[in-house]
Amino acid sequence: MYDSIIVGGGPSGMTAALYLLRSGKSVLILERDSFGGQAAKSPRLENFPSIKSIAGIDFADQLFSQIMDLGAEFEAEDCQKIEKRGDTFVLTTDYNTYEARSVILATGCKHRQLGLEREEELVGHGISYCAVCDGAYFEGKDVLLIGDANTALQYAILLAQTSTKVTIATLFDKFFADPILVKKMGEFPNIEYFHNLEAHRFLGSPDLTAVEFINTKTKESKTIPCAGCFIAIGQVPDNDRFAELVDLEKGFIVTDESMATKTPGLFACGDCRVKKIRQVVTATNDGAIAGLSAFQYLG
Repeated sequence: MYDSIIVGGGPSGMTAALYLLRSGKSVLILERDSFGGQAAKSPRLENFPSIKSIAGIDFADQLFSQIMDLGAEFEAEDCQKIEKRGDTFVLTTDYNTYEARSVILATGCKHRQLGLEREEELVGHGISYCAVCDGAYFEGKDVLLIGDANTALQYAILLAQTSTKVTIATLFDKFFADPILVKKMGEFPNIEYFHNLEAHRFLGSPDLTAVEFINTKTKESKTIPCAGCFIAIGQVPDNDRFAELVDLEKGFIVTDESMATKTPGLFACGDCRVKKIRQVVTATNDGAIAGLSAFQYLG
């Protein structure tokens, strides 16, 4: 029996663990992928107070080390179901069953897909959602980046340092990234971009060789050759498995300001909950509140 089980090992979940552990509570973190969440896949974190610049994986490593030193337990398992039996939560994973007096959901989001035919088939054969993870495989090759916000431009800047050419395709007629990233992107002569392009189909077999687009204004077809295509069009929540215990709004968990859900003892923090701003600093803020709220609930 744990005082609290945290589902998700990103910045919000690990921060919640930090506050609970410092309050003397026992904590188990369940993470089906790898600790750090989306932040660990960021090439460079430059908007976290007091840290001028740090690789996302290094930030995650330091936070993980901090909570492990305080006594956190960590299991690489996927929480598939949560039940509340009296005052006890029972969590079923793909391997085990655990019990806790409180639970914090910090499940983050998963990569949004384009939804095109053969998209899943070509993952690992030219299609990727993480330039940090897979950029090295395309060193000296031409790559395509689909997306228009911060993550997309960060990926483009990272890829431009090793790939021969980086082509960016956006659905709308402008970038939605921070101006500093747009400016930095312009410093790389091997980056070019095209606006108003909607992805139509993937070409090549068994490996990707090009992507065909339709211009949303002219309706003309445009094919962009590439050895790799990185898709960075945002994330979507993955909370349906908890729908019996929480209210969902467009898939995101509804909480109050204390990060509490409609079920007493069940909290949610970070990108998985309904909120306007999704940044590492707001995730850690949520985690601190969730951790303290869980502590107060436990008494």
